[in-house]
Amino acid sequence: MATKAQEIYEEVEKRIAAGTDKADTFKALSKEMDRPYDSIRGSYYSHKKKLEGGATKPRTRRRETTPDDALADARAALERAIASIDREVEAAEERASEATAEAKALKASATERKKAISERLEALK
Repeated sequence: MATKAQEIYEEVEKRIAAGTDKADTFKALSKEMDRPYDSIRGSYYSHKKKLEGGATKPRTRRRETTPDDALADARAALERAIASIDREVEAAEERASEATAEAKALKASATERKKAISERLEALK
């Protein structure tokens, strides 16, 4: 049984493969599922992170911490930090790409929207 995040991820990927822009897909799913845009986006990226191995393993319980244990923990924390930076950069690039696509779409429709509003303004005079 798929989780909601997995269902959203699969639907987004399917629509992207069909040629739909990711930001537009998030907006469409948001309306279709009656959920906030950021909720859809968060579900998508949370499942993507899980697929990419971003889940952390549970901490082990120890009776005492040895210097070797402390060093191993520190190394692991620093390695997770490096991986986290890579994920942050990728997520920022995707957000930038989505913002660029949204700006282009708004710019492309601006003339038509302004014309429609101007016509209605004229009708009110």
